[in-house]
Amino acid sequence: MEDDGFGSGPVPILVRIDVKGSLLEIDFSGTSPQVPGGVNAVEAITSSATRYVVRCVVEALLGEQLPAGGGSMSSVMLHLPERSVVNAAAPASVAAGNVETSQRITDVLFRAFGKALPDLIPALSQGTMNNTTIGGTDPRTGQAFAYYETIGGGMGAGPTGDGLSGVHVHMSNSLNTPIEALEHAYPFRITQYGIRRESGGSGKHRGGDGLRRDLQVIGPCRVALLSERREHGPAGAQGGASGAPGANVLIRHGEERVLRGKDTFWIEAGDILSIRSPGGGGWGHAED
Repeated sequence: MEDDGFGSGPVPILVRIDVKGSLLEIDFSGTSPQVPGGVNAVEAITSSATRYVVRCVVEALLGEQLPAGGGSMSSVMLHLPERSVVNAAAPASVAAGNVETSQRITDVLFRAFGKALPDLIPALSQGTMNNTTIGGTDPRTGQAFAYYETIGGGMGAGPTGDGLSGVHVHMSNSLNTPIEALEHAYPFRITQYGIRRESGGSGKHRGGDGLRRDLQVIGPCRVALLSERREHGPAGAQGGASGAPGANVLIRHGEERVLRGKDTFWIEAGDILSIRSPGGGGWGHAED
């Protein structure tokens, strides 16, 4: 993780995978102790992310889909250090563990499997849900409002083709809010919404592109942002290039100011909040 939003960063997540007979041992020793910010994940989050990745890898090896069930983890030994960011305990803050840390756990597991199965594992995807929360009083009605949305980005390319653009990947399944519905329900105007062209990493197969979503507010609002991949883009695989990192930008009177990945602040009427999500990593050398 790049940071926890409270000055602790980077926050390392380490994993080692060993095959021991019929068992797969997955060990997160060396991972950061739990931190003050909300990026701590409880055991259930880490176990769920691990189950997902193991199932993806096994299905890719077998070339067929498997039924969901407890048997998918029956041959997996999972070691999680106590009071770490992958196995947090009270009083740790865990709000971002589900939406952000789960993405990074998925990333490190896929990269670890990629060392043994390089021709099978895809490049990294956007690795964040770009959580955007805005609240205040709607000047049209005088009523309080609260808006929350996650924003898609680039999927990592794989051995069989390019990554998809403008989608959620791995630990998420939410759809985008249509512009018409958003402007009807909230005191916003969408001034720009589209694909961030060329934000996906180059390669034999290109990473998917991220999105850009610009919201102009018509009254003062409080904003909370919870995002990752603002400093380093998702890594490519097998010689593919990394995707472009994302950016959170405040546009006021035409001037742009880059915001932190995890931030909270007030904006005024006429300000534009621009969320620019990461592109996915490329797969394979571009000249191949």
